[in-house]
Amino acid sequence: MATGGNAIRGTRVGAGPMGEQDHGFHADRVAISYWDALGNETVRYFAAGIPEEEIPETIDSPHSGLPAGRDKENPPAVAKTEPYKTHLAYVKERRTEEEAESLLDDALHQLRERRGQD
Repeated sequence: MATGGNAIRGTRVGAGPMGEQDHGFHADRVAISYWDALGNETVRYFAAGIPEEEIPETIDSPHSGLPAGRDKENPPAVAKTEPYKTHLAYVKERRTEEEAESLLDDALHQLRERRGQD
């Protein structure tokens, strides 16, 4: 006597009866809304007992990638991105032309001393 189907197909192992309401304890939580510059709202949930200072003021919006803040009327502005700088550009910011010449002369002098050319 074979039946045409399996009674437990498509159910999880250990699953209770369909529509079971008690799936464990749910902690109290608070919903915080964030808005980006395009008006997209993102809701994040935090534990109800968390101190206010631990809830972030801004997040990255998953919709647009823009920063999103808690004030709907004044969303955070897009941060200006710095252009890529080479190592040489950073060195030039820290050194004047005179310092660069002096360092180069010192390095060449040390190199020549090691090679016995000075």
